[in-house]
Amino acid sequence: MDLNLLRVLDALLQESSVSRAAERLGTSPAAVSRTLARLRRAVGDPLLVRAGQRMVPTPRAEELREEVGALLRGCDSVLRPGPGFDAAQLQRGFTVQAADLLLVGLAGTLTERIHAEAPRVDVVFLPEAVEGGPGLRQGSVDVELGVLGHLDPEIRTRRLSRMPLVGVARSGHPLFDGQDPGGGDGGPVDVRRFAAADHIGISRLGKRLGPIDTALAELGLRRRIAVVVPSHTSAMMLARDTDLVALTVAGWLPDTVSAMGLRTFPIPLDLAPLDIGMAWHPRNSADPGHRWFRERLAEAVLAGNS
Repeated sequence: MDLNLLRVLDALLQESSVSRAAERLGTSPAAVSRTLARLRRAVGDPLLVRAGQRMVPTPRAEELREEVGALLRGCDSVLRPGPGFDAAQLQRGFTVQAADLLLVGLAGTLTERIHAEAPRVDVVFLPEAVEGGPGLRQGSVDVELGVLGHLDPEIRTRRLSRMPLVGVARSGHPLFDGQDPGGGDGGPVDVRRFAAADHIGISRLGKRLGPIDTALAELGLRRRIAVVVPSHTSAMMLARDTDLVALTVAGWLPDTVSAMGLRTFPIPLDLAPLDIGMAWHPRNSADPGHRWFRERLAEAVLAGNS
């Protein structure tokens, strides 16, 4: 039944008057009279009948009065905006798919910020999928974080940061011969020495070539990729123990890089920075808890890159 019919019926049963029901509903008595005729046909009962100068409800109308009122109150409750959001009362788990390099840098900050506001919220981190999968669409992933690609067309995104790539090698690497050991990111490694070094490739799919190789080829140079690993973390650990050169992002985890005995240096090529963003399914866009979590996640990424 049309919800408007129920509203007219409720007004008639409350007022026992077509004119007063019309005034209550902000419409004309003629419109209410036409709706009353429809209601009588639908219910199979006259509902309101004349008693002198006024109208009185039938027994069936008396039975319906409370039931109709309860139905309308229930409908109004469903259509009313949800209660105000309170993070402290949120009890929920969120799943984030992220590259290990980002995870290491933001998990601690994110956990601290979340638990300070919402102590009963848990976070599950998943590794990057081998291929762009349907986790967001299926609901098994709440937020995808990293270099976004292969997303379903309806997915919502937000760009968070642009992170330039830098090289990373152990502090005693021959690339740094003649440089100040405390020089950090400022060491002048030229393109020929960079290409001559043995490199670590990072690819979940085992790919050996990428934008660096394209840029080197334009200069008539090639590099040797001696080993390919699936994650940035394993690449940095391997670089720590060998004379192989790896890649990382500038300004990310500087204390960890130093503690591992590694040094970063600018890559002597014109490379586009990595665009780091987050992605989520539109079913969660307006959800207050999900929106709150996305903001905390964005803050943690920006804090790690500051």
